[in-house]
Amino acid sequence: MSLILLAEQVLNGLQLGVMLFLMAAGLTLVFGVMGLINLAHGSLYMIGAFAAAAVAGATGSFLLALMAALAASAAAGALVEMLVIRRLYARDHLDQVLATFALILIFSEGTRWIFGSFPLYLNIPEALSGPVTLPGGIQYPLYRLALIGIGLAVAVGLFFLIQKTRLGTRIRAGEADREMVAALGVNISALYTLVFALGAALAGLAGALVGAIQSVQVGMGEPVLILAFVVIVIGGIGSIKGALVGSILVGLTDTLGGVLLPELFRTLTGSDGAAASGSAVASMAIYILMAGVLLFKPTGLFGQTT
Repeated sequence: MSLILLAEQVLNGLQLGVMLFLMAAGLTLVFGVMGLINLAHGSLYMIGAFAAAAVAGATGSFLLALMAALAASAAAGALVEMLVIRRLYARDHLDQVLATFALILIFSEGTRWIFGSFPLYLNIPEALSGPVTLPGGIQYPLYRLALIGIGLAVAVGLFFLIQKTRLGTRIRAGEADREMVAALGVNISALYTLVFALGAALAGLAGALVGAIQSVQVGMGEPVLILAFVVIVIGGIGSIKGALVGSILVGLTDTLGGVLLPELFRTLTGSDGAAASGSAVASMAIYILMAGVLLFKPTGLFGQTT
């Protein structure tokens, strides 16, 4: 494999990783602060993508589409938290799984009823279309580079929010001891709604950004949700830093494994049929990575030991 192709795949892995971070950050915040397993997080990703596609189709503005994705997913998240999730905090995880799985079905069928079963398409903005030449003569799509930059910028902003602001202090305190925070006069219900809406907005933003390079369709959030759960297990539940590191590791492992392992198997065996075996192993690579991390760090790379 040439160095240029390898560099392109590394960039693809970074792009996948930062988009997974937008999903995983909200998921790990919700689980870390609220102790809630939210299977419907992928549906909020889907809502953001559909909202962006609908607004972009009506206005032709990609910026308005992103704003609509943030608003729609955050609003949906806040409503879900107030109407459904709030009743589940004192219940066990099985009840949470069943309730949020029901929300997946409701959101999927509701989206199908509104938009139909056919995929929608979100065009890449003209200013970000086409390739750009990187050092070494690498031709890489400008939009994918922009996704990497946006994802990293959101990561920096989220870290600043959690670590350097009063709201972040309350979120971290609510994660450590919610009863004490409530006793000190913090409106814990409003805090939970805000955290859930923030996580939903990040998922919706990811859906809108990825919607321009993939089709926007019903059920698009579930495969990403599985990867996001792998990310937070690797990075550590409740850790934003862990979500970022885990996302990059998963993105690079998934992308490079899909390219390098078939080539490696073919080289070692000299058989074209071995490439299929390499592809099969590549599809398991992120789960092998997760198992390896848990073997040495059962709480994840940056998880808190209880």
